[in-house]
Amino acid sequence: MKIIHKINEDIFQGKTIYPPKKYIFSIFNIIHLYQLKIVILGQDPYHGTNQANGLAFSVMPKTKIPPTLKNIYKAIKYDIPKFYIPNHGYLIDWVKQGVMLLNTILTVEKNRPNSHANIGWEIFTNNVIKVINKYCTNIVFLLWGQKAQKKNVFIDKNKHHILCTSHPSPFSFYKGFDRCKHFSRANDYLKSRNIIPINWFIKSII
Repeated sequence: MKIIHKINEDIFQGKTIYPPKKYIFSIFNIIHLYQLKIVILGQDPYHGTNQANGLAFSVMPKTKIPPTLKNIYKAIKYDIPKFYIPNHGYLIDWVKQGVMLLNTILTVEKNRPNSHANIGWEIFTNNVIKVINKYCTNIVFLLWGQKAQKKNVFIDKNKHHILCTSHPSPFSFYKGFDRCKHFSRANDYLKSRNIIPINWFIKSII
């Protein structure tokens, strides 16, 4: 209730909240527990116009690729042979294969990063992680950034696999993310459990 009250209050005051209401829970409408293979955990949504769409790090097809996502593509190119950087930032291809793109905070005020911290989202995402931990097995958790890494206390290391590195934003990309090889390492773990790996290639849009 605290979360919804805060969002409605901000909107009533004329503030712009991202993602738009209809997209806040998009990831939960697209992917289900039985489909999960990988959880990529970020921080809070993009705070620029027409960027956040409810899938962490993703933007809509015609939106300019943000610097953070460009860095993710760079890291994949370093990690995965023959990976080509697509001409858009819509990551639905990953989600359809079982990759949950989840932020620790699901909303943000326009041009005010981290503005919706401490309104209840952290508790919400803690509970999401707890549910995944309890009802799933052999999930790879990619925890990017310090906020995401705090969630590791809710993950049973005997049931799941955790990979941690810095956040892919321009401020921390070269603090470990650029050479983390999380994408091939996640697939190596999945294959070791006889689970079909993720095809990280994203089709370009003509």
